[in-house]
Amino acid sequence: MEGRSIVFASGKGGTGKTTTVANIGVALAQFGKEVILIDADITMANLSLILGMEDIPVTLHDVLAGEAELKDAIYEGPAGVKVIPGGLSLEKVKKARPERLRELIREIGQMGDFILIDAPAGLELTSVTALLIGKELIIVTNPEIAAITDSLKTKLVAEKLGTLPLGAILNRVTSEKTELSKEEIEALLEVPVMGIVPEDPEVKRASAYGVPLVIKNPTSPAAIAYKQIAAKLAGIRWKPPEPESPVKRIFKALFGGRRR
Repeated sequence: MEGRSIVFASGKGGTGKTTTVANIGVALAQFGKEVILIDADITMANLSLILGMEDIPVTLHDVLAGEAELKDAIYEGPAGVKVIPGGLSLEKVKKARPERLRELIREIGQMGDFILIDAPAGLELTSVTALLIGKELIIVTNPEIAAITDSLKTKLVAEKLGTLPLGAILNRVTSEKTELSKEEIEALLEVPVMGIVPEDPEVKRASAYGVPLVIKNPTSPAAIAYKQIAAKLAGIRWKPPEPESPVKRIFKALFGGRRR
């Protein structure tokens, strides 16, 4: 049975799309799903950095250049998620042929329950190619008018290509008065908001260590939001863990959680 191929796209850079893909992918793996993450950002690949997998000998770029087999570019990442990383070398970027992605996705689709594709931001040729290979689309955006305008363009292009928009993820939400509301964004994009990820300093800390937030700090606000979105995609019910009381935290710090 072929897995669900979902492309994560954004109209502009800086929305936190790659971090979102990494964390939702790992969360799905934590829920017991077979997940493959593909870094389809040919020119600015950095999914491997967020997953702590930067020292990779064979990458998607080698496969797209016809210099390696697909099986050699698949690695096991955090929580058992499978990763097809992009290359960081400029030389490899020049040799890669993005159009070969369409051929590869059929093969990859047989390997997991979910194939999550990290698309390049914008609407350049590599971005459109990534939109073509996913059957479903999730837009990752910030609640600002410029980001939403660009996201709308991406959604319209995806629809013309036959890719089904599932919804939008609002990322880095601070709830300031200048931000657009969930209802306003749904009205503008004409898709449901699947999840709201708050601005959370733990996201940057986790990225700096090369560990997905849902592993490094699973009780942080953004990690809980990622897990809720993953649960929705997986069609399962998941309740966030209850926050620990100060007394319980002190007890664990002193005695390591042991009971007397």
